[in-house]
Amino acid sequence: MATVTIVGSGMMGSALAFPARENGHEVRLVGTHLDRCIIDECRKSGKHPKFTKCFPEGVNYYQIEELEAALDGTDLVIGGVSSFGVEWFGDHVLPKIPERVPVLTVTKGLMDTEDGRLIPYPHLWRDKLESMGKKLSLNAIGGPCTSYELVFHDQTEVTFCGDDLETLAKIRDIMATDYYHISISTDVVGVESAVALKNGYALAVALTIGVNQREFGVDSELHYNSQAAVFGQSLKEMSRLLDYQGAGTLDNLAVGIGDLYVTVYGGRTRLIGILLGRGLDIDAAKAELNGVTLESLVVAERVARAVRVAAADGRLDLRDFPLLMHVDGIISERKAVDIPWDKFTV
Repeated sequence: MATVTIVGSGMMGSALAFPARENGHEVRLVGTHLDRCIIDECRKSGKHPKFTKCFPEGVNYYQIEELEAALDGTDLVIGGVSSFGVEWFGDHVLPKIPERVPVLTVTKGLMDTEDGRLIPYPHLWRDKLESMGKKLSLNAIGGPCTSYELVFHDQTEVTFCGDDLETLAKIRDIMATDYYHISISTDVVGVESAVALKNGYALAVALTIGVNQREFGVDSELHYNSQAAVFGQSLKEMSRLLDYQGAGTLDNLAVGIGDLYVTVYGGRTRLIGILLGRGLDIDAAKAELNGVTLESLVVAERVARAVRVAAADGRLDLRDFPLLMHVDGIISERKAVDIPWDKFTV
């Protein structure tokens, strides 16, 4: 039996308590400083406030002040924070983890640099730790997986990526179940880029749903031609971006496209895309979803910013990314939705 400590009691971090505990491991769920009410509720009812299913018997719950106790003797740390918690996790959690303990993060995203590069979070953390004179095995989860479906044992296939296959295999042994299927890969840049890039494109596909609701009525039948067209253009642009990122294999495109599919059909990005397509500007759409974490907007802006920098010095051509540029215009410049259909066929 292993001991698994999950830091961050959001929906995805908490969902991973299910396969870990159902495999017979000791599971310690730690809330961040923003999760105090969640941990209080878990202790009271044995259930996450956003899940309808109780945690498996035996999961233990900790407030952030109890982090060191939760890390004592642990065999695996799972980072369950959102993109907005990346720097906090790097500053306040990673330095406290013993070097022998591998880390697995659920956080999907990329950080852009002034010279137009896109850095996956595990590499961002690696560089921070090296500046402290510390080294950890930093691994990440990529692929199509919604938290509430994982909780209900929907058949799910993901990829764990990291620098060492032996370590990844050990983590897979801890987490894999008959419903949670795990591939492993050392292509961290490829996997992490694929699952982060899908964010802006999922929003783009959802725009077409909102546009059709605006034109034909909110209760009108769904129109799949327009969704499929934007989905196809997303595939083209994601492939180009993965090539720019130096992905080790385009097998990662399948990971990203699977993630794109599940994000289009369920999640917060779908909701804001529909609102934008109906005619709301980005500020009004965000206000409509008050309190909902919208990581997709941040990642889309970063990717677009990096692409513009790379295009300025000739490494990329903006004409290859009409959909991404349109999404960025909607988010960053408050432009109205006007999907550039003709640019998809040039």
